[in-house]
Amino acid sequence: MEKNTYEEIEIDFRDLLFMLRSRIWIIIISGIITAMAAGFVSSYIMTPVYTSNAQLYILSKTTSITSLADIQIGTQLTQDFMVLIKSRPVVNQVIENLNLNMSYETLVKKISVSNPSNTRILVITVSHPNAYMAKKIVDEFAYVSADQIAKIMHTEAPSIIEEGEIAQEPSEPNIKRNIIVGGILGVFLSAAIVILVYVMDDTLKDSDDIEKYLGLSTLGMIPMDAESRYALKEKYMPKGKKQVKKRGKL
Repeated sequence: MEKNTYEEIEIDFRDLLFMLRSRIWIIIISGIITAMAAGFVSSYIMTPVYTSNAQLYILSKTTSITSLADIQIGTQLTQDFMVLIKSRPVVNQVIENLNLNMSYETLVKKISVSNPSNTRILVITVSHPNAYMAKKIVDEFAYVSADQIAKIMHTEAPSIIEEGEIAQEPSEPNIKRNIIVGGILGVFLSAAIVILVYVMDDTLKDSDDIEKYLGLSTLGMIPMDAESRYALKEKYMPKGKKQVKKRGKL
């Protein structure tokens, strides 16, 4: 007859909830510590990033916006213009005009182009550690992109609706969000550790555990004083690790 080598892990959710409740302060303190750590890293270690936006209107001044065909063409061309703005000629021209110590790959990662739904407007966004440089770069992108679009499309340059502004507050890192996320992660991580310790702990702690897991009834309990516990430890402790008893204390 083969022996069953699989061990079943029985989880008592009532005991588990009691375990979590008894260690609620550990979980709360862990959440507070991780939240403070996230706030410290966000405030003093992470480099703040500022963003500035500029807006272009696709339809030129001579285009009749009352014509449905013109509006549809402008909507279709918007996607093409989004690609042109991040093209190498435009990015390299911005680098040259501002004498930036950046490569094309570095600068293109700092810009993004979006098109609000149901509009013929392009929003150019530049992120930079310096708020003034973010505005300066996004303005240059708006002017260079408008000229490049007019040159390629053989039409008038798109209108610049709005130039960039100097941001007063950094867009990244979001300190409040990072603190909240850090606190939540700390709570879940500490709770997961408590649950893992509970699941992996298979020791018998009292007579109830003996009756529950071994199916044996206990007739009574024998109290053990300090001297008896010390003698038991001396008996089963490996040689070389004997404890020294001083004045009756362990």
